[in-house]
Amino acid sequence: MATDPEHRQITVVGAGILGLWQALVLARAGHRVRLIDASAEPFAASASRLAGAMLAPGCESDGAPEIRDFGEQGLAYWRALYPRLVNAGSLVVAAPRDQAEAARFARATAPPQTLDAAGLAALEPALDGRFAAAFYFPDEAHMATPDAMAFLLDAARAAGADIALGERWAGSASTPGIVVDCRGFAAQDMLPDLRGVRGERILIRTRELQLTRPVRLLHPRHPLYVVPWSGDRFLVGATVLESEDAGPISVRSALELLGAAYALHPAFGEAEILETGAGIRPSFPDNLPRVEIRDGGRHILVNGAYRHGFLLAPVLAHAVAAHLAAGTPHPLVRLT
Repeated sequence: MATDPEHRQITVVGAGILGLWQALVLARAGHRVRLIDASAEPFAASASRLAGAMLAPGCESDGAPEIRDFGEQGLAYWRALYPRLVNAGSLVVAAPRDQAEAARFARATAPPQTLDAAGLAALEPALDGRFAAAFYFPDEAHMATPDAMAFLLDAARAAGADIALGERWAGSASTPGIVVDCRGFAAQDMLPDLRGVRGERILIRTRELQLTRPVRLLHPRHPLYVVPWSGDRFLVGATVLESEDAGPISVRSALELLGAAYALHPAFGEAEILETGAGIRPSFPDNLPRVEIRDGGRHILVNGAYRHGFLLAPVLAHAVAAHLAAGTPHPLVRLT
C-alpha cells in the first residue's frame, strides 16, 4: 500500500496539533481526508491547546539532541505556512544560585550567543539589571497557541479536508481507507510504552511589562518559560510531572509557576490570572515522537509528542505523506 501512487481515502483521528498538520499536509497532497474529533468545540479536549507553542530546536535539544535537526525542519515548515509566526528568537536566563544548571544547559545545547547584562538589556529592556548573563537563540520563533491551531484547522478545510467535530471514532475495522491515529494519550491501549506526562500552565495579563520573545528561567527542578502573546498576555509554563492525572492545576504547581514568574520580573506580581490549565502529554520512553505503520499501511499511529508537538508535528506529517507517496523511510517512522 505504501508504494501505491493512487490518492487515498484517509481518516485522521484527533484534531490536536499532530492531527491538524496530518490533515493539512495529506489534503494538500491530493488525498481524500476526513478529520474527526470527539469534541464538538475545536480543541476543547486537546492537550495541544495548553502548549507554549515555542519553536525552539536549540533550547529543546537540552533534553534530546535529535530535537535540533528535526526541529529545524519543523521550524522551516511553520515559516513557510504561518504568517503570524513571531521570529524573535529565545532567551535563557538563570538566577545566580543556579549557575551550575546554566553551565549544564550550555554544554547540552551549545547556545549560538552568550549575552552579558548590557547585551541582555539591549535585547529585552524589561530585564535590565535582572540577570548578569543570558543565552540567546536568535533563530527561534513562537506563536499564540489558539490562533495557530485555528489557522491550521481553516487551512486544512481550505485544502479540501472534511472536518467532522463532535464525532467519535468507531475503530479502524469500521473505517474505510487508511486511518491516521493522532489521539494522543487516548491511544495508550495500542501503544503500551506510551506514558502520560502532566503539564500545567497559567495565562496572565499585565501592562507593566513588555517582552518581545520567550524567556526561559533555568532551575534544577522547576524550569519556567514565559511566552509573550498579544493583548498584554503571557503564557507561563510549564510543569513536567510524571503523572497521568488530568485534573485541574494544583496549588503547589500554581505557586511554583507564579513564584518563578515573579523571580523573572516582579511586575508579574501584579498580573491578572486569566486562565489555568493542565493536560497530559503523551510520551514514549525516549521522549521522541514516532510514526508506527501497521496492518500493511492501513493503520498509521502518530504519537508521543511530549513537549515537542508544535515543533515536530509538521515533520511527522511530511514523513507520513512521503511514506504514502513512495514508501520513503524516515528516522521517526517504524514499520510494525
